[in-house]
Amino acid sequence: MAAPSTLKITNRSAKKPIKKLPTSIEVTDETTVQDVKNELARQAGGIDPERLGLFDPEKKKILKDRRAFVSELRDVMGGKEILVKDLGLQISWKTVFIIEYLGPILIHLITPLLLRPYIYSSAPPLSTSQYLSMAMIVLHFVKREYETMYVHRFSLSTMPAFNIFKNSAHYWVLSGFNIAYWVYAPNSYTALESPTINYINAIGLVLYVFGEVSNLITHKTLSNLRSPGGTERGIPQGYGFGLVTCPNYLFELIAWTGVTLVSKSFSTVIFDVIAWAQMHAWAIKKEKALRSEFPDKYKKKKYVLLPSPGAVVKYLTG
Repeated sequence: MAAPSTLKITNRSAKKPIKKLPTSIEVTDETTVQDVKNELARQAGGIDPERLGLFDPEKKKILKDRRAFVSELRDVMGGKEILVKDLGLQISWKTVFIIEYLGPILIHLITPLLLRPYIYSSAPPLSTSQYLSMAMIVLHFVKREYETMYVHRFSLSTMPAFNIFKNSAHYWVLSGFNIAYWVYAPNSYTALESPTINYINAIGLVLYVFGEVSNLITHKTLSNLRSPGGTERGIPQGYGFGLVTCPNYLFELIAWTGVTLVSKSFSTVIFDVIAWAQMHAWAIKKEKALRSEFPDKYKKKKYVLLPSPGAVVKYLTG
């Protein structure tokens, strides 16, 4: 084993320095990023280690891989320094996701089944399309809760606690109150439809089932790239990944297209457009990250989220 190395410890934020933070720390070949966080937290007075964000001195990027050996991080060892910042009160990603998705579930159950007589001047029985819209949206977020608990593996264990309000607003407001108020209204398009399931609903249901099942498959593919509790990255391959960078986002949009056809509400279209914009931005970042991290192994994708019809035909025909 090589002799321990001494790394300088620097507060990244001069305005909000961490009190009692040591000026240096010794690391060995077996010292991980999490070990450094634990030791710095102990010496700083026993604060929560997850509050500490560690950054390299060169690119000033946060050290996400908790299991990475510090001695193997070139940007850290080259500068012999680690920048440290207090990230504030933290909350686990799982907790945030559970709360985010619980909102739409409750809103789309309580609004049509209990609150309609109190929200609208009249509340005739729900139509078939309204019931179907409710079931599709609730099941979508129930699936997300399942994935949060049993499928997803997070590179970071926590996020700033304040983010729970920002993240929840997207789902509680846009996919919750926004859609629920208009879709379950007694004068909505879905309320005035024929009680039978029409062909548009049938098409929407097919798209929804295809999108949800495919989305789950891609999420499991992504999860399998990382060991339990690990933060390592890999190149996703298989179902959908040869077509676009993020087929999980593509299938999500397909599922919500199905919801839109059934609900026939402009409120759902608004949610779809905003979701597409956000996922498109994430997909671009993912493509750039894969190209940067695996320059020799990763096959560059022309489409990050929405492929052309020609690309789909080429992909399906091999």
